[in-house]
Order: sequence, then C-alpha cells, then structure tokens
Amino acid sequence: MCGIAGYLQKPGQASLSHHMAQAIACLNKRGPDTQRIQQPSANVWLAHARLSIIDTSSIAHQPMVDATNRYTIVFNGEIFNYRELAAEHLQGQIFKSTSDTEVLLYLYIKLGAECVNLLNGFFAFAIHDKQTNSTFIARDRYGIKPLHIYTDEQMTLFASEVKSIAAFPIAKQLNKATLALYLQLNYIPDNTSMLQGITRLAPGQCAIIDAKGEVNYKTYYNIPYTPGAIVSTADTYADAKSKLKTLVEEAVQRRLVSDVPLGCFLSGGIDSSIVTACAAKHIKQLNTYSIGYKDETYFDETKYANLVANKFGTNHTVFSVSNDEMFEHIHDILDYIDEPFADSSAIAVYILSKKTRQKVTVALSGDGGDELFAGYNKHKAELMMRRGGLLNSIVKATAPVWSALPQSRHGGVGNLFRKLHRYADASSQSEKDRYWRLCSLLPQQHALPYIKNISQTEIHETEQRKQKLLEGITAQGDINDVLYTDMKMVLPGDMLTKVDLMSMANSLEVRVPLLDYTVVNYAFSLPQQFKSDGTTGKKILKEAFADVLPAELFTRPKHGFEVPLRKWLLNGLHNLIENELLSKDYIINQGIFNAVEVEALKKQLRSNNPGDAHATIWALVVFQHWYKRLIK
Repeated sequence: MCGIAGYLQKPGQASLSHHMAQAIACLNKRGPDTQRIQQPSANVWLAHARLSIIDTSSIAHQPMVDATNRYTIVFNGEIFNYRELAAEHLQGQIFKSTSDTEVLLYLYIKLGAECVNLLNGFFAFAIHDKQTNSTFIARDRYGIKPLHIYTDEQMTLFASEVKSIAAFPIAKQLNKATLALYLQLNYIPDNTSMLQGITRLAPGQCAIIDAKGEVNYKTYYNIPYTPGAIVSTADTYADAKSKLKTLVEEAVQRRLVSDVPLGCFLSGGIDSSIVTACAAKHIKQLNTYSIGYKDETYFDETKYANLVANKFGTNHTVFSVSNDEMFEHIHDILDYIDEPFADSSAIAVYILSKKTRQKVTVALSGDGGDELFAGYNKHKAELMMRRGGLLNSIVKATAPVWSALPQSRHGGVGNLFRKLHRYADASSQSEKDRYWRLCSLLPQQHALPYIKNISQTEIHETEQRKQKLLEGITAQGDINDVLYTDMKMVLPGDMLTKVDLMSMANSLEVRVPLLDYTVVNYAFSLPQQFKSDGTTGKKILKEAFADVLPAELFTRPKHGFEVPLRKWLLNGLHNLIENELLSKDYIINQGIFNAVEVEALKKQLRSNNPGDAHATIWALVVFQHWYKRLIK
C-alpha cells in the first residue's frame, strides 16, 4: 500500500516541479518506508511513497522503470493474482524483483489498457510512456483506493490525496454544490471534490493523459446489473450457496499473500467472522483484532468476536477503549482527513487501525457484505415499504405523531421515535427520494439554508448530481436496485473512504475479500429472495456459512456504533464550537454559512429534542477544521 502523485507541466508554462517534494511529503503516512521522485520526461514528474508489503527489498522501490527505460510506473495497491498473470502472459520475461508492481508494469507494456480487466485486486496506478509522452492511469473496480485529478491551464496533477494536489499553487475555490450534498449525507457521494476543479477517477475507470495534459477517460468495468431488471438465475438456492461459499473462500485465500505480518479485523459480525473463518483455514494461529467499548456496553461486540476467535483458535487481541480515549484521537483524525468526511464511526476505525498497526502491517476486513447482500436496516425498511401491509400503513398514517415527539439517538425511546419518523417520512416519497432519505441525515430542504448565498445555478447542480447518483433506482426494480446504488454511491463515498483514510493515517493496509470482483459479479446475478426475506438480511451469505460459524452469531441483534458525539460537543468540544469554528463572529466573517441557522442548530443540540443535530454540527466542525487547515 502506498501513495502516488504526478505532475505534468503543460506546454509553454513555467515549471512548478519544486512543489513535488511537498506533494509527496503529504503522503508519508501512506508510505512511510520510502519516498522518491522521478522525472521520466521533460515535462512529467512522478512520485511514490511506499509502504512495503510484497517484496520489501529496495529493488521493488518506485517509481519503477522497465528494462528499456521507456515506461515508468507508480502504483498504490495490491494485485493478488499477479503470479498467475505472469505465468500466463509474461512467459520468458526476466524480472528483477518478486513484486506485483513489476508484473503490472510488464503486463501493461504487453497488453496496454486491456490489462486492467485481468487484475484481481485494489489499486490506483499511473504508467508513463516516454516515447508518446502520455500517462495511463487507472482505479480499481469499486473505488477501494482513491485517485484525485486536477487540471488547469498550467498543469495536470493526480494524487492519492487532495492535500497532495493542494501542495501546488492551485485555485482553492469552494464547490457549494458539493457542500450541499455533504451536509445531507456527511460525506461526498460522487467523484467530485469540495474544491472546484478537482475530481476523482471513478471506480472502474481509466484514462490517458496526453502530452498536452488533456485527460481522456474510459470506463473499463461496470457492475453486471441492469437497473429495473428482476434478476433470475438457473442456479438452485442450494447450488448458489455452494458457489458463493467457494468464491468467498477463494477471495480470502488470494488476499493472504504478504511478506509482512498479516491479521484480520474481527468485530463479531457475520462478515468479519466469515473472513476470519476462511483465513484460519490457511494460517495457523491467525492474528485477529477487535475493539471493545468500556463505556458503551450496548455496542460492545467482543463477546461474539471471542466466540469466533475461540472456535478457530486465532491469536486474538481485544483493544478495550473508553470514550475518553476515543475523544483524545479526534484532533488527530481531523488533522489527517483529506476532505470533509463526517461519518463519526471513523473514530472507532481509526483507533482499531492504530492499535492493529502496532501488531501487523496488513489486515483483512469484512467490508462490502451489507451492500452486496442487503444487510442494513434501511434495506429491511425498503422491503417493508415496497411490500406494504398493515404495519407499514399504520406507521405511514401516524407520521404527524412521530414528527411531534422528541427524537434523539442517545435514548431508547427517543431513538425509536426518530426511526419511526424517518420511516414514515421516507414511505410517503417516490422510490428515488425514499432511497435518498434513508441514506441521508439531513433532507435537502433543511441542508440548503445553512449555506449562505447559494445560487440557483448551484442548487440546480446539486439536484442534477443527486439525480445522477439515483439513476439505478427504478419503480420496476427490487432490492437489487438499492444494492446497486449502494455500491455506486455509499460504498465508495462513505464506507471505503472511511477505511482508506483511517487505515492509511496509521500506515496499515486493509484488504476487503468480499469485494473481490468474482464475488460481486456473482452476487448481482442472484435474485432478491436469495438475499433477504424481508426480516433477515444477508440470507444466502449467512446460510452459506451456517455450518462454519458459531450459532450465536445468527440470532444476535445487529448493532451499529454511535460514539457519544452529543456529549463531546456539549463538553470537550464546547469551546471549539462556541468560541472558534462555529462561533457566531467566525461564521459571519467567513461568509460560507448562515449564522442564524447555525445558532439555531446549536440551540437544538442543547435542547431536550436534539434529533440528529449532533451529526450536522459534527459535519460543520469537520468542514471548518478542513477549511482552516487547507484553505485559510
């Protein structure tokens, strides 16, 4: 796992290559082992920060050049089938290293852009061709690894993180349409940026940057699913379970290749337990790691993690942390965040990654299972709404009642009222709007008033981008429409961004076997009824491994995790809110947010009916900290 950066000086422009040193220094946590810069052409510079995983020798350092000195590669990620690809396509090739980087380089030299279709792994890479003075860039199928791009009249830049691009003298203008989407979701859901002019290479996309710095994009992969289609399969349910189990086991085994210590995250949930079970078949005394919550026993899942660890004889470590210890890391997280990202569960992922990194360099996780097999509560709610019924009608008809009752995430009754209000509100909307409501913390009509002087053009852009994200939701389809949209929007925007940021902040590589493309492709060939019966999510995944995992895992309730944000905002972060980042004077002088709306939100936070005020205030705090650090 690494960080990469590239700079192309456009014809007739002054060189800004001296900024490359700072650009790659920004990525030192992604690649703490070695940082190097190389100039493969007169107007092109490539940089690499290395976290050594496969072939840790200096021979495998990057930027790496082929034997003819024509091609230069910088690569972030892992190609798990690199040995098979070398044997099949590169017979007779003499390799200097045993790295997947060198195999990828020669695979591109032989096959060109088509090589990306053969890769099983996660990646963002660039290969420069000195002869044509062009650079090929690519990103993995599901957006596990990031790659940001910026271009203006002077230069074209790309990098693993926005802060690396911001090391150059670029125009740092706020994108208010992105801000409007961020306030609704607490993350950036598409391939744009909070800064004008910066985009992300989309999942499953590659591009050629020509000698003039023009970027020509191409999609090489799409999830094999047609929105609105009702999927059927020739496989019986029993056959499908067997096939899925085999695919998952093979995906995990592929991800065990490493020349450094490796382990598994083990939360005690179904997905991480499956990954652990599969890995333990190949590694004796597998290292597994869980995080426990001293002060939040309701969310503590270490009991279930211990059951799995004992069953498979893993070398299990529980990191038990208090709320105070989590709070101590907030400023470290805020300092590292690349762009505004306000999913508060990132705090727990950061601490787990930090502590795991003290033991191993690579960890496998169970991310992706919920999005593939309908594991979230929102999926259950969506199925209830689509099927109707008496309970659905009652909750929908009593919507005014739920909206009038006090709502809070930090109390059993208040949280129930919050969920019922959210369900009733969503159930009265169209399929697209319902999906958006179930994914968002703040409805659009409530988010826009926070932004000062947002124009009708910017509001229109917000709506256009929202509708683009919702293209996969149809009135004709079923839960697979929702899962397809989750894979396109929620997974890369929220879940994978969270894991990438928090693991890379601690120089830890995290691998996600359930997002092996063979598993994903097969999952989208399965009908709705294989995945959920309306009450149980991840049906086929659970039943495929029912004979492997402890029975207690299948009867336990599904817990998310809520850090005590409201408590922190009212106490430890009180001064930051009242006198610094969200003070009335600062908000007025900054000119981005409406001070009246922010003051009302702070008042709601202190009330007996806070609702989700804490989540929106946290989103504002994250944005403000990012803005002061990166913009001014």
